[in-house]
Parts: sequence; structure tokens; C-alpha cells
Amino acid sequence: MPAVSRVHRGPGHPAGALPGGTSAGTVGRMRPTTATELRRAVLAVSVLHDVDLEPAEHGVVLPGSPAVSVSWDECRRALADHDPQATGRRRLTDWLQARRWAADHSTPDLRERLRPVGLPVRHVLHPGLDWVRERVLGDALDLGLGAVDLDPADPDRVVLLPAPALDAAGLAPGEAWAEAVALLERLGALAVERVRREPRGVLRPLGDCDAVTLLGSRVLRSALARDAGGMAAAVVPMRRRGWTRLRQVDPAFGPAAAEATDPVDRGFDRPLLVTADELTVVAPGGRHLFLRDPVGDEPWATEVLYR
Repeated sequence: MPAVSRVHRGPGHPAGALPGGTSAGTVGRMRPTTATELRRAVLAVSVLHDVDLEPAEHGVVLPGSPAVSVSWDECRRALADHDPQATGRRRLTDWLQARRWAADHSTPDLRERLRPVGLPVRHVLHPGLDWVRERVLGDALDLGLGAVDLDPADPDRVVLLPAPALDAAGLAPGEAWAEAVALLERLGALAVERVRREPRGVLRPLGDCDAVTLLGSRVLRSALARDAGGMAAAVVPMRRRGWTRLRQVDPAFGPAAAEATDPVDRGFDRPLLVTADELTVVAPGGRHLFLRDPVGDEPWATEVLYR
């Protein structure tokens, strides 16, 4: 029976925890954000990023029609214990803007704008487990919902929609996700044709889906694995670009490119192993996996390092 992706329904889902007890989207500092730091972060978001908000006793209010109330607890969830003067401020800015922009649209209008979004499980912008609609087997890639044409300054940008934004809009996440998956698989089929025409198998954004998101397509993963003889290798160091034929790519390129990429735009910092059902990050250390080498006529005679 083929393996299937695990669907998250919230923080209590049994598949929600990452190895080692770390939750997706919560890689940050060792201590929680204090009330003073939280208020400073909100002020910085307002002043430095020009987000119109009004502090209130129990949170902040985003003026507009309708006004959007965001509790202090929700602001703390947005920070996810990241440094409120660095990455945390960017997370909080994106969260509050998404809440305001989503509220500016009717439910049917917002539903038409929904798009699938894929993020590495520990990406700095990961909105948390209640955003995740599906985790691809292998604990490397989480999929959730975003929306296009919300950001007035960049209509093509897909804005991540945290769970409270969907709840406030009255959207049924299950139905919305089914439509997003259908779109992702259609784009994945188109990506297969494009990748096969590329000498180095370059994976580029297609439609409103970046390279990381496209790896969430089972159609694409199946094609990559089938073309490679059962299991493919790929490097996707940035969200907008990946390479799927590693015999044409220097083995050190992926980690170096990831390190040189802004964390917001970063993809996976290590090579990936791809099958139809799984997407796994190669573990650090040990010997390199020379997946670019062709399979021999006598695979049983190949040298193997037992572990």
C-alpha cells in the first residue's frame, strides 16, 4: 500500500512534532518573549515597516473596515520565540499585514486568491503547525495556504496566511486545501515537462508556486524519481531555484548557495533525496552520497560502508 502524506489538523496532531521535540516554525531563542519585548516589537513594526496599528489593552487593533483585533497571545505566536529585533520582527510584520489584507476581501474573493505554499519545516517564516495542511513524508517539507494579489506593493507575491486569518474569513480549510492541491498537481505536471528539457534539470517557479512549493507535487516527485531509476537527488538552496541533475552540479554548491542566501529566501541547506512519496534532507556528516554516479551492471559488487 503506497505511503501517503500526513495532514496536520493543529498543534495536537500526532504527526505534528519534529524529530527531537522541536515544532515546525519555532526555531528561535531559548527563552520566551517577554511582555516588554513584545510591545517593543509591535512598536518597531509600526514605525519601521509602516504598519498602521493601535495598541489596546489585550493586543493591537488594525484599523480598517472591518477593524481587526489581534491579541497579545497571537502576536507572541507570530514571533515564535524568534529575536523580536531581528527575524521575529519580520515574522510579526508579515503576520499582521496578512491579517489586515485578508480582512479587506470578502470570503469568495479571498478563496479565489488562495494558493499552495511549501516551506522547509524549520524555515524562519514558517507560521506554525496550525498553518500546515500537509507534511510530505520525510519531515522536510510543510505545505499550507497563502494568497496572491494581497500585497499592494507586490501583487505577484504569495502572502502566507496564518490560521487566524483563514478562521476570520470563514474559510473551510479542508475544501480550500483540496482546491490548492489540485492546482499544485497541475503545475507539477507542467514542471515535469520543463525540467526534462533542461540539461541540468533546473526547477524554476511556475504559476504562483516557487521551486520549494513545486516539490510538494506528487506528480513532480514521481517523475523525478522515475527518471532517476527509483530515487532522485536534488539541491534546492533557495526558494526560487533548484537543480535535479546533480552530475552537472558541484556537490558543494547546494550548501554554499543556501548559506549565501537570505534566510527569508532560503530553501533547503542540504541536498534532498526524492521519491514519489518522500522528500528527505541528507543528514550532515559522514561520507558523501555519490548519487550522481550511474548504477553499475553489478550493484551487488558495489563497495558499501555498513553503519
